Amino acid sequence: MKVSQPFSKIVWGFIFLAALGFAPICQAQDQTPSQVPPQVSMTPDEEPSTSTDLYIMLGSDFDRPGLLPKANYNIGIGHTFGFLKKDPFGDELTFSYTYEDAGAGFWHSDDGSHTESGGVMKNFGLPKTKVVTGYTWIQLGISSLTGGEHVENHLYNGESLGAIVHFNLRNSIWIQESFNKIVTIPWYTTTSIGYTRSW
Repeated sequence: MKVSQPFSKIVWGFIFLAALGFAPICQAQDQTPSQVPPQVSMTPDEEPSTSTDLYIMLGSDFDRPGLLPKANYNIGIGHTFGFLKKDPFGDELTFSYTYEDAGAGFWHSDDGSHTESGGVMKNFGLPKTKVVTGYTWIQLGISSLTGGEHVENHLYNGESLGAIVHFNLRNSIWIQESFNKIVTIPWYTTTSIGYTRSW
C-alpha cells in the first residue's frame, strides 16, 4: 500500500480541524441535566476529569541500531467516552500523527518515519496526590518510511506508560516512555514530554 505523504497530511489536517470544531458541539448536545460533566461540580479535592484532550509532544528516540538520540514530534487528539468506562484497556480513544527522524543528524532528514495511529488510553489515579495521575496508552497504525526510492508503509504498534501533571482542569504536562515497534525494524523506545489542552 502506497500513500502520498502530502495527501496523508492534508487528510489528517482536515480530521484534526473537524475534531476541534465538532467535539464541543457534540459534547453540548449529548448533555442532559443528569449528564453534567464531572468537572462542573468538582471541588478542589476531587480528581480532574475532562472529555477531550489536544496534545503536542516533543521527544527523543533512543534509536536503532544503537542508543542514538533522534527527534520525535507527536500531535493528536483524544476523546473520553462514557460507554468505555469499564473497559480494561481504557476509555479515551486517540488519533495522532508522529514524525520521527531516522537519518543523519537529530532534528530532520529525508529519512523519516511518518506515523498515523489510533489508540486507546487508560487514565488512573496515584496514591496521595491529585496533581499527578498516570496513564497507559496502546496505539496501532501505519508508518510511512521516506528517503528511499519508494515510500514504504509498515504496521506500527506503540505501548506507553506516562504521568500527567495537572496545572488546572484545562492545562497539563504529559511525560511518557514508549515502547515502539514498526514491522521489519527492531523495537526502540521514546521518551517524550508535551503540553495538553483539555476541554
